[in-house]
Amino acid sequence: MLRLLGLKDAELSILLIDDRRMRGLNSKYRGIDRVTDVLSFPQNNRNMLRVTRYALQPLILGDVVINLQAAKRQAPEHGMAFAEEVRWLLVHGVLHLIGYNHERSKYAERKMREKEKELLKYLLKSS
Repeated sequence: MLRLLGLKDAELSILLIDDRRMRGLNSKYRGIDRVTDVLSFPQNNRNMLRVTRYALQPLILGDVVINLQAAKRQAPEHGMAFAEEVRWLLVHGVLHLIGYNHERSKYAERKMREKEKELLKYLLKSS
């Protein structure tokens, strides 16, 4: 997936947690005291992505935190298997790490959804 985004040498960490821990993180870092399905914590700003592509050291994108309990609840609502839901949450989180934000505008939301579909299609072919 990172190769498709032009970030083949980039690194990220993925943390899989439960509702309780996710609520705590969401409250602490976003000021929202409720459970969510995925959080992203970028290590760099978007301008660094362009510069670091040519650097000698790998780019560290940041952290994607996925709530497995939320994924299990949401999968049937989205017509997906559990693994598909987790894969979608990972893609969604990575896109946030590199600057996509569906909450900015309808246009931004549409662009992010298109990129999600492209990446999910790629991941299905790769697996």
